[in-house]
Amino acid sequence: MSVKTDTEVIIGGKVFTLSGYESEEYLQKVASYINNKMAEYAKVDSFKRQPLDTQNVLLQLNIADDYFKAKRQIGLIEEEIQGKEKELYSLKHELIAAQIKLENMEKNVKSLQTEVNESAKKIVKLETELKSKS
Repeated sequence: MSVKTDTEVIIGGKVFTLSGYESEEYLQKVASYINNKMAEYAKVDSFKRQPLDTQNVLLQLNIADDYFKAKRQIGLIEEEIQGKEKELYSLKHELIAAQIKLENMEKNVKSLQTEVNESAKKIVKLETELKSKS
């Protein structure tokens, strides 16, 4: 089991102690994300005019929106990966089938080459017999 991490972070100018099984770096990254979101919306005049509780809800909604968009993007990427894996699987099978076909063709070529060589020997033998009879 992982060790529990306690770390102090600053969010909105206030110091908070975060605890979790994630690394201190991760907890700082989460706090930084929240601070960046707060700073982003603090620049919007219509946001600043809202009561503090409304600002908090709007901030929470926007963070939830980011979460669901990221989750949807992950789903799309996973679907794309599955499609690529199926395509790769199919291509591997096509390659194997082509290799088997190539091996069979090479065997056929060798067999035909052997037949050609045997036929050439027979032709030479028959020509030799024909010349010796003449």
